[in-house]
Amino acid sequence: MASEATTVDVPGPHGVRTMRVSSPSRVLWPEAGITKLDLVHYFVQVADAFLAANGDRPVSLQRFGGDVTGDSYFSKNPPKGAPEWLRSVVVTYPSARAHPQLVLDEPAGIVWAAQMNTVVFHAWPSRADASDNPDQLRIDLDPQPGTALAEATRAASGMREVLAEAGLTAFVKTSGNRGLHLYAPIRPEWEFLDVRHAVIAAARELERRRPEEVTTAWWKELRGERIFLDYNQAARDRTIAGAYSPRALPTATVSCPVTWDELEAGVDPGAFTVLTVPQRLATVGDPWTGMRDAAGGLETLLGWWERDLANGEGELPFPPDYPKMPGEPPRVQPSRARSS
Repeated sequence: MASEATTVDVPGPHGVRTMRVSSPSRVLWPEAGITKLDLVHYFVQVADAFLAANGDRPVSLQRFGGDVTGDSYFSKNPPKGAPEWLRSVVVTYPSARAHPQLVLDEPAGIVWAAQMNTVVFHAWPSRADASDNPDQLRIDLDPQPGTALAEATRAASGMREVLAEAGLTAFVKTSGNRGLHLYAPIRPEWEFLDVRHAVIAAARELERRRPEEVTTAWWKELRGERIFLDYNQAARDRTIAGAYSPRALPTATVSCPVTWDELEAGVDPGAFTVLTVPQRLATVGDPWTGMRDAAGGLETLLGWWERDLANGEGELPFPPDYPKMPGEPPRVQPSRARSS
């Protein structure tokens, strides 16, 4: 018996591509009743904004064997059987290994990834032609127990002020869950370690101003009821769900760009879903239009980093999968260090 399948015509820069979609009625989000074909139609509708945010970048695919309540895995190398018109670029990982990663250039590429059971897209902060040099500074504002979106919003506004003092323009999006993601476009003149140091400098500056509200503490036992400014999202090969990417959460929320006015008036991240975001784009437009034109430099933030170094504030822990880095403090929880 032939398996269920359909096709979808996807317009793009090279004309219309007819894309096969297997198991179109398979339910990906059981609670919301959203199917694989619904997801494909979502990507066709939001393709322009999605590609403006995530296109021309190395991208990792978070793929699911079943629905979003089940297990997932990350595809970094282009999967076997990828169409010949899909592009890839070789990137270098923290281990110094180098491998190709997929690059999305047209709507049909997103649809092909959805056909391969991709739900969440994780794009690098650098472009394909200069993968070692980010053109985005990113900060993940992560609510800790006892905090929520209201606290994250106050932290985001404070970080916006800090970045503005450093000559950078901040853009914001919902994470699709409880937190917020800040992006600031930068000139691709610095490599990952410099960008990470710039993020640490900005985070420390906000922490000094609002010590009861935000923290740079890597260890959860030290964070308390504060918003964690996750500086390690600026490390090489660390990514967050891209703008307009769905999330593997029960209601099919989307990581959605918003304006600062919207954020400060009070947004409901749960309102931005696979079912609602296409209409939002059609009526409100993309709040991140023109982001790339606002690119700034890291000179001020790196000056703050050097100032903090001179004052005894050095390197912070790297992600656990990283090799030991120069100047890094011991990777051991403070409570364990004290007990030993």
